[in-house]
Amino acid sequence: MSNLILETRGLKKYYGKQLAVNDVSLKIPRGSIYGLLGPNGAGKSTILKMLTGLLYPSKGEIIVFGETWQRKHLERIGALIESPALYGNLTAVENLLIHTKLMGLPKERIYEVLETVNLKDTGKKLASQFSMGMKQRLGIAIALLGYPELLILDEPTNGLDPIGIQELRKLVRSFPKRGITVILSSHILPEVSQLVDHIGIISNGELKHQGKINHDEDLEGLFMKVVKGAKK
Repeated sequence: MSNLILETRGLKKYYGKQLAVNDVSLKIPRGSIYGLLGPNGAGKSTILKMLTGLLYPSKGEIIVFGETWQRKHLERIGALIESPALYGNLTAVENLLIHTKLMGLPKERIYEVLETVNLKDTGKKLASQFSMGMKQRLGIAIALLGYPELLILDEPTNGLDPIGIQELRKLVRSFPKRGITVILSSHILPEVSQLVDHIGIISNGELKHQGKINHDEDLEGLFMKVVKGAKK
């Protein structure tokens, strides 16, 4: 059995005549935290949207859980793409209750995921009154409701203060121990270097580097070398 939970083969995405993602072949090991890195506009979000069915690939193949990607696989995938879609006039529990009803999940699951993301004591506080970090964690709680094996996070630390980043880092690190593989995109290299164990570097829609991270290596130096080299 392959140790890859997800693989893409020659993935391409055109917007009209513009090629946004070009021949990307990712290999995501099961049980890893995989960082998809690249400058803004490199194609990271487009790739993640294809992995979650929000966009259809123009060409290429996505293999997930050992099978060609199908919509049924979304039951085993949790995702937070861009900002979480929250009801600001509802509490954390009420936001999650809507999703459990739609998904046919027991109400007890709400309290399990709120404990996981450390939001179980927010009481009657409305989501509109949450800090940015709390909103991100509530978005992740929604993504965790369906017991996902794969969690996809798009720029999860964007807009967070140092405390929010530290809390999110601790949370993401806990997922592999819970049997959850994580793919996260980012352009904030110091943060990623403390989180991930595998990386893929995207530049101009192309995968320019992929592999296990060496924590003794200068990730920023590697990143700049790969991205600048790609522009030549």
